[in-house]
Amino acid sequence: MSDAPAVTPVEVRPEDLEQVRFNSDGLVAAIVQDVETRAVLMLAWMNAETLRMSLEQGRTVFWSRSRQEVWRKGDTSGDRQFIRSAWFDCDGDTLLFLVEQEGAGACHTGSFTCFSRRFGSDVTAPDRPGPA
Repeated sequence: MSDAPAVTPVEVRPEDLEQVRFNSDGLVAAIVQDVETRAVLMLAWMNAETLRMSLEQGRTVFWSRSRQEVWRKGDTSGDRQFIRSAWFDCDGDTLLFLVEQEGAGACHTGSFTCFSRRFGSDVTAPDRPGPA
């Protein structure tokens, strides 16, 4: 029996997809947030294909700007993100995914969150950012 979180696809509705505004490169910013703690884990980019894949598969799938390829979070690291809900902002130019994070965390550095460096401080937080 697996301890992996359940995959829960999100309904793909054409009327929702029509409201997403991709930039001139065909990308939209996607913020990923922990569903329980609400810690912001990372920001990545999606195109129309990876947005649809993410919703249909119930896992985050991004477009790697540096490698110019589809990147399913956790396929290499094991640090998968299981989508619990998906949102788009009032302008349709930013997405928000609430996820159950599996493994060590979201950041390729080994931190739970990519947001571990704080302005005005030499301290690097290894885990979740929080109040001062």
